[in-house]
Amino acid sequence: MSVKVAVVTGSNKGIGLAIVRALCKQYQGDVYLTSRDVGRGEEAVKSLSSEGLNPKFHQLDINDVSSITAAAAFFKEKYGGVDVLINNAAILFKEGDTTPFAVQADVTLKTNFFATRDMLTHFLPLIKAGGRVVNVSSLGGSWALKDCSPALQQRFRSEDITEDELVGLMQRFVAESQKGKHKEDGWPETAYGVSKTGLTTLSMIHARRLSKDCPGWVRTDMTSEKAPKSPDEGAITPVYLALLPPGATEPHGKFVSDKEVQPW
Repeated sequence: MSVKVAVVTGSNKGIGLAIVRALCKQYQGDVYLTSRDVGRGEEAVKSLSSEGLNPKFHQLDINDVSSITAAAAFFKEKYGGVDVLINNAAILFKEGDTTPFAVQADVTLKTNFFATRDMLTHFLPLIKAGGRVVNVSSLGGSWALKDCSPALQQRFRSEDITEDELVGLMQRFVAESQKGKHKEDGWPETAYGVSKTGLTTLSMIHARRLSKDCPGWVRTDMTSEKAPKSPDEGAITPVYLALLPPGATEPHGKFVSDKEVQPW
């Protein structure tokens, strides 16, 4: 029987590290801590090893497509695919950061939406039957959606929005931000929130498509805004979703916070 494997992106610190810690304790298989910086990743592995846990490490920079394809090739060769993928890697400009909004929009969307989409493009074909995909989103995405114009809200909530249309909307937000006209175009003043609105919507699009093509093959779920919680508390919902029992059909393509499906 082949060894199962779980992969967590951006997991050398914070929520990602807590997810790896919890999976090492609960998951029956190999658990990979990944980070773009090898030194930091190996230090994180050592810290978990000192707790008596046994994570493995693989370098993975989701902003570098060649790094993504190399990792995908590694997991396909060694394990024949991936059983659990938790897309946790993300960035957030802190409140009060003086970086121009146009720069924040560009940088934040590149990682939180476009790079995560690249991960899904290359890793979804590797997800094994009965596997799990958990995209770590945020309540900030829900709040940002509510602050969008009615027309934008309608498209993000639409059952027929396509991935191409969604990509176009994310590109439009960045472009309007460069011109300083994103508010006029119906967008809120939060690059992080918009990036997570995009990620949640992308997850729903993938879930609808995969349900038609191959019911039960991949489960795409969301978790919550972590600011008020400790890393270990923030890890509870992603780990819960990743470890749903075989044959579980719900939640699928939903936004989940504190183990409960939330309205979108």
